[in-house]
Amino acid sequence: MGRALIIDPFSEQEQVAAVSISGNSSKRSALLKDKRIKKLEEELTLAHADALAFSQEQEAFIEELQSANEEIVSSNEELQTVNEELETSKEEIESTNEELTTSNQELQTRNDLLNESYEYSKAIISTLHEPMIVMDRNLRVKTANKSFYKAFGVKEEETEGILLYDLGNGQWNIPRLRELMEDIVPKNNFFYDFEVRHVFPVIGEKVLQLNANKVFQKSIGEELILLSINDITDLVMLQEKDKEVLKKDIQESKKSNRALEKAVKERTMELRLANSVLAEKNIELEKMNNELQAFTFVSSHDLQEPLRKIQTFADRILETENKNLTDSGKNYFRYLQTSAERMQALILDLLTFSRINATDRKFKNMQLRKLVDEVLVDLQEQIEEHKAVIEVNENCEVYIIPFLFRQVLHNLLTNALKFSKKNVPQHIVIQCQKVHSGEVVELHSLSQGNYSHISISDNGIGFKNEFREKIFEVFQKLHSKDEYAGTGIGLAIVKKIIENHNGVIFATSEINKGSTFDIYIPVK
Repeated sequence: MGRALIIDPFSEQEQVAAVSISGNSSKRSALLKDKRIKKLEEELTLAHADALAFSQEQEAFIEELQSANEEIVSSNEELQTVNEELETSKEEIESTNEELTTSNQELQTRNDLLNESYEYSKAIISTLHEPMIVMDRNLRVKTANKSFYKAFGVKEEETEGILLYDLGNGQWNIPRLRELMEDIVPKNNFFYDFEVRHVFPVIGEKVLQLNANKVFQKSIGEELILLSINDITDLVMLQEKDKEVLKKDIQESKKSNRALEKAVKERTMELRLANSVLAEKNIELEKMNNELQAFTFVSSHDLQEPLRKIQTFADRILETENKNLTDSGKNYFRYLQTSAERMQALILDLLTFSRINATDRKFKNMQLRKLVDEVLVDLQEQIEEHKAVIEVNENCEVYIIPFLFRQVLHNLLTNALKFSKKNVPQHIVIQCQKVHSGEVVELHSLSQGNYSHISISDNGIGFKNEFREKIFEVFQKLHSKDEYAGTGIGLAIVKKIIENHNGVIFATSEINKGSTFDIYIPVK
């Protein structure tokens, strides 16, 4: 930097003034003034040179400052970039650290699971009932379960690390086992149910069933062989005994077969004789059927003809000779007519009963309501006489022989009307629905399947329930002919028709509480 020049013009002026004031001459004053001016000019020139040098130094300094500032700015930008890179690296390091933490946790979890699996497998092996040993690829025992030690009388320290064939003083040095382990195992990953019979020094002769499987542990690069041993000695001995028994049974069976063949021949001769007798019986039965048909013809014609004549002549006598007959005579003729009518009804019922089996079985599906309506038309007078109400609650289709089933409905409704209470309107309810044989106890003895259940109930006089089977027998009547007319065949006809439909009928009743007849016939 240059020298600093300080100029004080006011002191010089004061000096000039002082000179002037002191009475110096004007000439001297001019000289001093010029001298002072010249000095001032020199000093000014020197000051200007110093200022110029200072300005140049200042400009150089400013340029250096600007260059330094630019370098600082550049360095700052580089530092900013480095800082950003460091921030990025920090984030990457943090992310990598989190991944490593997660991986570490996963590895720890897997390690825990592996330990649990190992402990679990070890627990399974130790608790297995069958003896089991785990060997390495050189057939040296790594571990064995308690069942193995117990079954073969060896200790843990005598087993682990020992070659399989050296176990128990060489008791496992079995030729077939050696062949299997040294030949089959290296070629295959497993074998099952390999049977070995061997005499062990301590436990005697045993029959063993061996199962082996190779397991490769990738995590440690180790190959293990699992060998399970199942003692089937008792089973084999039992089978051998069974074979001996079977041989004896076969021999005895052969003897029995010879005896059976002899008995069959004898029985065949007896059957031939029985068939011959049966053929003769069939011929006799055909004769009897022919006689029965002849009787049926006689019953339908020859027996009914005298009855019709009796009825006709009795009617004529009552009409023409009514005046000549006494009251008792008239009663006798009326009894005669009633008896003839009962006899004719009995013959007709017997004919119906005998013809049921001979009827052509032409089944068809029909609506039960249609048959009921037809029967109600026939019974219209009796219904009005008893002031009966007949109610059909449910209708269904039934697989029946129409004219025979019409007879069933006719007989059951006639009975319901006949056995009504005095002065009480008869109420008859008819219902029909489909049921399965498994749902009804009474049908368990029949073929499994669906059935039509037809129920006819009334509020009549009823009967003791102990007679529920007896009423279906021929000529069985619970009341005298004077109380209720009838031949005692009506319900027998009903039962026989239902049986021809491969069905069943049941009756339940109670005195003065009405009766119910339940019919079950198969659905087609």
